[in-house]
Amino acid sequence: MKTFLISSALIITTSAAAAETTVQSCNRTITFDTPPERAISNDVNLTEMMLVLGLADRMVGYTGISGWKTLDEDMRAGVEELPELSAKYPSKEVIVGADADFFFAGWNYGMKVGGEVTPETLAPFGIEVYELTESCTHIMDTDKASIDMMYADLLNLGAIFDVQDKAAELVDGYQADLAAFTDVMETDEPLRVFVYDSGEDTPFTAGRYAMPTALIEAAGGVNIMDDFEKSWATVTWEEVVERNPEVIVIVNYGEVTADQKRDFMMSNPAFADLDAVKKDRFVTLEYVEATPGPRNIQAIKKLAEAFWAE
Repeated sequence: MKTFLISSALIITTSAAAAETTVQSCNRTITFDTPPERAISNDVNLTEMMLVLGLADRMVGYTGISGWKTLDEDMRAGVEELPELSAKYPSKEVIVGADADFFFAGWNYGMKVGGEVTPETLAPFGIEVYELTESCTHIMDTDKASIDMMYADLLNLGAIFDVQDKAAELVDGYQADLAAFTDVMETDEPLRVFVYDSGEDTPFTAGRYAMPTALIEAAGGVNIMDDFEKSWATVTWEEVVERNPEVIVIVNYGEVTADQKRDFMMSNPAFADLDAVKKDRFVTLEYVEATPGPRNIQAIKKLAEAFWAE
């Protein structure tokens, strides 16, 4: 038996002869007698996890991308043979109708608590669900967001699809790349950072349990909403002003562009005294960089370079 532990996500693989794999998915233990053959992934970051593991030929499609985001050239090439089954969150009928045997999604990444698409609603159709680790906070107590959660998902997917060596190689590479970068990174006192996702009346931002908190910390900053016991949620502008961020990270996706979000903050008198606004210190992360996935290491480097370029 082989056992791997990364953060709070546990992978257990039995002997090859038994051909059985068990992994932890949030508060459930799920077992596979054979690797899935007709998988569906939801959202751009989860789909990219499947692609970097070389699993496109095990997929019947993906969901939840074009309704909000665009694919860059690499992603378009990776999914060009696959249909998008739903532009936004899929219905149960869409997943069942595709004759899927596996759904890689998360809470608020394709599934909603109490919604029509959950592990329980798909189980009667023989469809197993693996839940994005970062999203588990919506249904159980979890640790603060960590880059280890992304590593755990890759290793769990590697075990599920019997590509453990590929998954381990990727994770080892990401860890070595990040260590080499942070070992030579020169920082000062952690910078106060606000994540601006969307919203003008009230801002939608990343709290303690969302991946940007981990990315910001790895880059030498601190999320000013680090004590906000949420994942992605709404706060008030008064809280933002009171905590006075030195840098604002804009998440780029949807109809309102990153430039428009920056212009809104730069032109609004209510924000004129923010250190980030006075010094025009904004950095943009694409949605696929700000959410758990293979581009998180790139995102940390981008943040660090923006934080410490001066």
